[in-house]
Amino acid sequence: MKERPLKTEFAPAERSNNEQLINQLNEIINNELLVNFSNSVSQMVVVLNENRQIVFSNKPFNDFLGIEDTKDILGKRPGEAVNCIHAISGEGGCGTTEFCRKCGAINAILESQKGEKTENECRILTVNNDALDLKVSASPFKFNGNSFTIFTITDISDEKRKHILERLFYHDVLNSAGGISGLSGIMPDLSDRIEMIRIAGLINRASENLIEEIQVQRQLTSAEKGDLIPDFNECYSLQILKDLADLYSKHPLIEEKFIVIRKNSHLFSLNTDKVLLRRIIGNMIKNALEASFPGDTVTLYCKKESGKSTFTVHNKTFIPREIQLQLFKRSFTTKGTGRGLGTYSMKLLGEKYLKGKVGFESTPEEGTTFFIDL
Repeated sequence: MKERPLKTEFAPAERSNNEQLINQLNEIINNELLVNFSNSVSQMVVVLNENRQIVFSNKPFNDFLGIEDTKDILGKRPGEAVNCIHAISGEGGCGTTEFCRKCGAINAILESQKGEKTENECRILTVNNDALDLKVSASPFKFNGNSFTIFTITDISDEKRKHILERLFYHDVLNSAGGISGLSGIMPDLSDRIEMIRIAGLINRASENLIEEIQVQRQLTSAEKGDLIPDFNECYSLQILKDLADLYSKHPLIEEKFIVIRKNSHLFSLNTDKVLLRRIIGNMIKNALEASFPGDTVTLYCKKESGKSTFTVHNKTFIPREIQLQLFKRSFTTKGTGRGLGTYSMKLLGEKYLKGKVGFESTPEEGTTFFIDL
């Protein structure tokens, strides 16, 4: 009986069988020049067959994965080997989901299969919520009458992390510091007491924003290193939403927009890290405000059902599908160079540290709702 073809939304899903894979592995490892050269370089190198499956991997790649040799990943595709969150979401595996259309790695491999050497950058979120930024290249390779792809990988995660954090830190801190400097500069010229009190209040809020930005950067750096230790205590759902609604109603992003808490929101207690949860929901609110127009309303909601606590943030703007496919990746942004850590940090903090589920739904009819389930 003929097997049903595997479903794909992008690249072909067909795979070589185990016997074919072993034969291809033996062909490659018998090429001493290729094996010795690939093991002598610091770059990660894998050889892929026509079905994009790994038939050889060098020592740097094996060390990166923490495996002994190629046999531990024989037949896997690159995304499956590094535990890409999308590689396990479709029955066809790596390269076959809708999300894969925007992947730099699979697109480089497909170009190489047309005879072109291609270089790309690739952003991957793993099943453990680790973010990888990779520079990849794919080159066609003919050997013993078979077509292969030499696929090289350079981990540039640290470089990207440092670059983005520095740009983000300098951007936000300089904005806050500039505001404080400007407001404090006009204080000596004020004679009206009421105006002085108003300006003093603005300086105080700008100072709080500055401290907040510094804490955000420190917290995110600790989270990425795995050094962050959550502090779980009892807190209350509506108090969290009320505090955040009050905080962001004074935020520069508010710009004639409104923040409301749905009247049917549930009051309940939960045991979590309140600071991290506030950070996650706060990022959802900031994104919603940035996406909204003057006169729009951002709606906060919380409920508890069947032991599951849910917090949501809704705005009426639809997220285009090409952006939806790349949300939650660390260096993806629609806000310009050096931006775009908000959605990534939601996922990292919410799932890796609070052990919850972070996601969103967006349609032209209903707008966009981000949520965290705990």
